[in-house]
Amino acid sequence: MGRLFGTDGVRGIANEALTCERAMQIGRAAAAVLSNNRRSIPKVLIGMDTRLSSDMLANALCAGLCSVGADVVLLGVVPTPAVAYLVGKYKANAGIMISASHNPYEFNGIKIFNEDGFKLADEIEERIESIVLDGMPTLKLADAQNIGRVTYATNAIDDYIEHITSSSICSLDGMEIAIDCANGSASMSARKLFEGLGAKVHVLSDTPDGTNINDGCGSTHLEALREYVLEHGLCAGIAFDGDADRCLCIDDNGNDVDGDFIMAICALDLKERGKLRRNTVVGTIMTNFGFTKFCEKNDIRFIPTKVGDRYVLEEMLLEGYSLGGEQSGHVIFRDFATTGDGQLTAVQLLTHIKRSKMKLSELASVMTRYPQYIVNIKTTDEGKLAFYTDSDVKAILKNAEDKLRDTGRIVVRPSGTEPLIRVMTEGEDNALTESVAKETAEAISEKLSTY
Repeated sequence: MGRLFGTDGVRGIANEALTCERAMQIGRAAAAVLSNNRRSIPKVLIGMDTRLSSDMLANALCAGLCSVGADVVLLGVVPTPAVAYLVGKYKANAGIMISASHNPYEFNGIKIFNEDGFKLADEIEERIESIVLDGMPTLKLADAQNIGRVTYATNAIDDYIEHITSSSICSLDGMEIAIDCANGSASMSARKLFEGLGAKVHVLSDTPDGTNINDGCGSTHLEALREYVLEHGLCAGIAFDGDADRCLCIDDNGNDVDGDFIMAICALDLKERGKLRRNTVVGTIMTNFGFTKFCEKNDIRFIPTKVGDRYVLEEMLLEGYSLGGEQSGHVIFRDFATTGDGQLTAVQLLTHIKRSKMKLSELASVMTRYPQYIVNIKTTDEGKLAFYTDSDVKAILKNAEDKLRDTGRIVVRPSGTEPLIRVMTEGEDNALTESVAKETAEAISEKLSTY
């Protein structure tokens, strides 16, 4: 994690940590680094979610980019993966998404994609950080006749929907589903996408007002969606987060179907169709132990990485793997996308349900979830750094590992996007799993409170 960029771009409370001035600086620096000293005029796409601050930050980014001679194409409100896809389609040098994903509306963020639609490599982010934070090297503003221009892509959503639709190998005729748009980016695309594929769609939380994004809805709040699916007897409920790059589901019995279950279901489908390249799925250290057992049972290789879909993708690119993702619902179908895409994930899952003629609850039974308990510890940046170096913290973790022994595991890590340290325990004994997580979190919290 860098000084400016976390695991998923730059994040902070809008107008406090993430100001117009900072956005303008990032725009200038990104244009300079990503243009690679080309003589042609750089073209940068900007998309955003529905947060109140997104317009403000988009305009600040535009000003920064244009001031150093880059042209800007504004996409409007679109999902994050739409930006990643449209960079290539529109032959741009970079794409920027303004979003703080699943966080409350007061937060916002800046994610940058390169000309191939991939999130930036660490070394590129470090070069941008050096310009923004250290002023090295000094950037030259464009001459009056070379200031960049701003245009608008009025077909951005339709182009993205057409792309996702093309990934489907059958219609969704006869399927009745509920979709929770989190009052975010999916509000612009989900109804048209899924109705276009033939499904009967009940759309929830699709009236964004700038402050209600992720507010009691979406992938972080599944309660209302669960109730709706059960009340109306639907075959599935689909929940997106604020920028629609993740997808979680509710099955026909009202049970959660998280990213691990989605990967298990889709891995078997891809394997049967000969499309699971190298017979491998990439996950993270937070992937449920039940998924590991699923892979062993079905002769599928599982590779865990650090938390963050960018690290999952990096591993996938090494050997050309076709499927990877996170428990949180970031699932990457590399045949169609360069990043996690909630709506693409939903299409792949729903078409498999349709083709298999099975219920989602039946498909999800291929994997057993091991009891898992997560406690979040609020901390500061200093506390995050101390987590790695403090000897007492290391002793606390060793004690937790000794308690779990061979019956489970513990993973403790600082969040890359929030001021939190996450404690996760997992194992066969639910009571032990919960007690170790709580005790460990309390001990670490007390220790790091001094920083």
